[in-house]
Amino acid sequence: MRITVLGCWAPYPRVGGSCSGYVVQDGAANVLLDVGNGTFSRMGHFFDYKTIRAVVLTHLHPDHYADLPCLRHAIDGALRNGTLKQGKVPLYLPSRPEAVAKELASYTDAFEATFIEDLPRESVSPGVEAGVFEVGPVRFFLLPVQHSLPAYAVGVEGSGYFVYSGDSSPTGELELLARRADILLCEASGLDKDVEYMKGNHMTARQAGELAKRAGAKELIITHFYPDYDLEELSAQAREGYGKKVELAVEGDTYFVY
Repeated sequence: MRITVLGCWAPYPRVGGSCSGYVVQDGAANVLLDVGNGTFSRMGHFFDYKTIRAVVLTHLHPDHYADLPCLRHAIDGALRNGTLKQGKVPLYLPSRPEAVAKELASYTDAFEATFIEDLPRESVSPGVEAGVFEVGPVRFFLLPVQHSLPAYAVGVEGSGYFVYSGDSSPTGELELLARRADILLCEASGLDKDVEYMKGNHMTARQAGELAKRAGAKELIITHFYPDYDLEELSAQAREGYGKKVELAVEGDTYFVY
């Protein structure tokens, strides 16, 4: 399993950067997790968009979906000229906010949309349920998390186990989803001084580290950085919470689950 970072900034990118977007590759499954500002152009350096087999939008803030129209037009063109053989791309997204969800789900020239709330549900652990879909042999678990909009974390079970927090405050359910993950890719939006401001919506770097430690995650990669912050300070606070080395998500880097 490989995870490639297309963008790591929020709620806007640094100059030349991109907002949230990641590609998970496992076997023949290339799945795009979020497609924020600038990610479509960056994807072209690493992947042909025609290899994407599904798209997941963890929530409907623009820094997580703003480049979906770019991908839509590219897929539509490839379908019309016959260079995309497998048909429309499955799109999984929350059903709220309703106006945004309806607009994105209306891109039927490129996508087959499914609202995450309509997915079949399975027990991830006692008392914790998630929506489930599959791409080939790879299974995806979409867990509701705590944010200012309906939002989801993503667990990916294939040749390894990978968890992406999306945007969320720390919760017991997210900790259970991340239990013993080979890689936890976790938002670290703020510093210690931001803990009250972010309460109920986001995680600080230290909280990300603490959650990863409680979950027993084997590796922690932090992401979703506020552009004006010092990344080394974020890394240090996450490391203090985790108790061991922490990786910073870097645009264009690929991380491997063995």
